[in-house]
Amino acid sequence: MNKNRKHKALITVLASAILLTACSTNKPTPTPHRNTHPYWEKSAGAPEAAAFMKVKIPDGATDVQGAVQINPREDNYILTFQTDKKTAKLVAQDLRSPDPLEPWGINSSPHIEYFGHLGLAEPETLKDSLHAGVCPPCVKDNRRRTVAWIEIYIENLDADRARVYLHAF
Repeated sequence: MNKNRKHKALITVLASAILLTACSTNKPTPTPHRNTHPYWEKSAGAPEAAAFMKVKIPDGATDVQGAVQINPREDNYILTFQTDKKTAKLVAQDLRSPDPLEPWGINSSPHIEYFGHLGLAEPETLKDSLHAGVCPPCVKDNRRRTVAWIEIYIENLDADRARVYLHAF
């Protein structure tokens, strides 16, 4: 009798194991979304940054670069290019900042690196760069109503050329 009980117990355990195995879904564990923030979106560059900012990259601009940094709350868009100084100032005017372009005047060390991702110096570290910033919704710029803040730095390269740095979120 004891042997019979052991046999039944073994059959019950095996049947339970088979039943549990048959009921399992065997689906692979889903890969979690990238949870390391911030990170640079590999497939996004100057066109995506310009589209978000609603900025037209000027005809004849050179060394055009851009990137998008993904963050949990708001993404950062950066765009830079070289152009003539007159065009650089027109890009700044198009942002509709209530404050004029002014010398940055603060040679600081940024605590967040954006343009370094593109192999460039951070614009706030450059001597004699011009700066302006604006909250587009605050100045009723409906073209950029999804942009919370956009800023521009203009670095004078020589008598005729300038590098424009734009950062928006």
